[in-house]
Amino acid sequence: MKVVDPTKIRNVAVVGHGATGKTSLTEALLFNMGVISRQGRVEDGNTVSDFEQEEREKGYSISTGLAYGDWEKHRINLLDSPGGANFITEAHFAMAVCDAMVMVVDASAGVEVQTEKLWRLAEDKGIPRAFFVNKMDKERADFDQAVDDIRSSFSINPIVLDLPIGKEDAFEGVVDVLERQAYGFDAQGNRIPRDVPDNMKARMEEMRTQAIEAIAENDENLTERYIAGEELGHEELFEILEHTVAQGLAYPVVCGSATKNMGVKALLGMIVEAFPNPTEHVTIKGKKPGSDEDDHRECKADAPFSAVIFKTNSSFPGTLSVFRVLSGELSADSTVFNATRGTNERLGHFLKVCGKNTEAIDKAVLGDIVGVPKLKDSHTGDTLCAPNAPIVYDIIKLPTHVISFAIHPSGINEEDKIVTSLMKLHEDDPTFAVSKHPETHEIIIAGMGTGHIQTVMEKLEHRFKITAKLTTPRVPYRETITGATESRYRHKKQSGGHGQFGECTITLSPLPRGGAYEFVDKIVGGVISKTFIPAVDKGIHEAMVKGPLAGFPVVDVKVELIDGKMHDVDSSEQAFKIAGAMAFKQGVLDARPVLLEPIQRLEIVVPEANTGDIMGDLSSRRGQVEGYEVRGKNTVIRALVPLSEVLRYEPDLRSMTSGRGVYHSKFDHYQEVPPDLARRIIDQAQQAAAEG
Repeated sequence: MKVVDPTKIRNVAVVGHGATGKTSLTEALLFNMGVISRQGRVEDGNTVSDFEQEEREKGYSISTGLAYGDWEKHRINLLDSPGGANFITEAHFAMAVCDAMVMVVDASAGVEVQTEKLWRLAEDKGIPRAFFVNKMDKERADFDQAVDDIRSSFSINPIVLDLPIGKEDAFEGVVDVLERQAYGFDAQGNRIPRDVPDNMKARMEEMRTQAIEAIAENDENLTERYIAGEELGHEELFEILEHTVAQGLAYPVVCGSATKNMGVKALLGMIVEAFPNPTEHVTIKGKKPGSDEDDHRECKADAPFSAVIFKTNSSFPGTLSVFRVLSGELSADSTVFNATRGTNERLGHFLKVCGKNTEAIDKAVLGDIVGVPKLKDSHTGDTLCAPNAPIVYDIIKLPTHVISFAIHPSGINEEDKIVTSLMKLHEDDPTFAVSKHPETHEIIIAGMGTGHIQTVMEKLEHRFKITAKLTTPRVPYRETITGATESRYRHKKQSGGHGQFGECTITLSPLPRGGAYEFVDKIVGGVISKTFIPAVDKGIHEAMVKGPLAGFPVVDVKVELIDGKMHDVDSSEQAFKIAGAMAFKQGVLDARPVLLEPIQRLEIVVPEANTGDIMGDLSSRRGQVEGYEVRGKNTVIRALVPLSEVLRYEPDLRSMTSGRGVYHSKFDHYQEVPPDLARRIIDQAQQAAAEG
């Protein structure tokens, strides 16, 4: 494969809500570029970008599919991203390395939830965008309503370039409003000139005026000429449009049907002419390795090499790492520095990836998207760079997980196997995490939603032949005391030979939340030898691991060792360790013990219309709303809620807001459990302990 000029590269993410036809559009783009001989369909399970077994079975994307092709001497790298709520973070990764986006909107559904979320993210990143209103041949297709949705949802003035001729089964072509020319389509998707229907001429002129005004807004000279009444030519208008789209200042709208290959070649033309190339970035920000000091790298072909890995796929032999070249270029069989991890990596041959197929290339050039197999110690999000010019990029942001499950292997002694297998899946999909809880000892998997976790379980079974069940994770409660007390315990045992003797008296008092544990030696007069005092402390430490109420760790306690007795022959470290532990357990029960629960700090973003319902629901979950603010069409609610009440909040929030609500959660503090609830928790724990 010949080396591509970076100015001829277009990196395009195809994004939108689920079922808008993103994968079908990707297929149509590849078909027109001659990459495939026929368009596959998602439901047939034979599309280029959806080749994973789980994607074929589900009929929708669960990870970003990679593909590429050539059009008018340009290389177009396509990133076909999922639109489902559980997998939307894959689109975030694609957006981190693309130069522009095609936002796909269903003509019958208009702008939907995930499209709104992706727009906000694209706004933050300043990514140029264009809209493709898809499925114009679908029942209830309404182009005007879709455009109105775009306008109102994003508070923009979209530039409508196409008007559909007919709709639903009668959709047969488009009117190019700038050209004042109508087109039909042949079997190969080529535009065939035809007359503008009489009943559309007035509408065409209206939309042409709106388009010219929107384009002219971005060019002072053009604005003056337009106000003066000068006729502006199509080519001049389109040249200005291309420039403003590349800068992210204008948002063109075209329409068509991906499955019928109608309007797709016009979209290809826009991608080539209006979307920016990688050299149009001036610099990219980074950090110096191992510090918070800012750094930057010029996005030039002659700059030192740097790249970021944004996807890992173990479906390929030896695992394939896919990176975007951000500066410089690199030949195959080179050594690079992984600045994220501080290690060197030997890169073998490079691959261009198109679905499950690859083609070897000799060089990775500026802006290209390239795969490399069998990296030793590099992962998604890592920065690869020239050893003599290190830099670390932080453009791949891992999400905050919204739901967790405890996973239990069905087979005996399969715990190590399931953890190893889950870690391999984590390499492919860093948006889910696996860990072992240090207190409950459960294996915990966390992800972006119930559907996401279910897909992980399917992969576990398909790829590793492991079956397991999921349960709600146990809440890591704590025990503490609310009063002060004194406790004495004598450990005495005589059974032939040396006996065991150790006696200690301790006082217990509560510490502030987060105080953990404090041990104070107040022994005077040598009533306990200095050699035995650490044993008392150790015994208390061990007793704190399982509190006497319900077996949860004891926290926030101050212990003072104030007195004791020992025997010249029978005393030992073990005897005082036991005495300390038993004195502590007895003392906790006498010091008004209570149960503590973890409290999460939630930030919830919901449509303004749902604000009252969400606040009411938080109150029902024993939550405390700290405040809220209006942000555009949404309300941001901040609240403190017990962890036990939000372990399954993600599907509930989605249901209450029709999928529009999102939230982030992090641990904030521990607080006392209400007495009636504490009693139930303690009873359940004691019953479980009794049953073994």
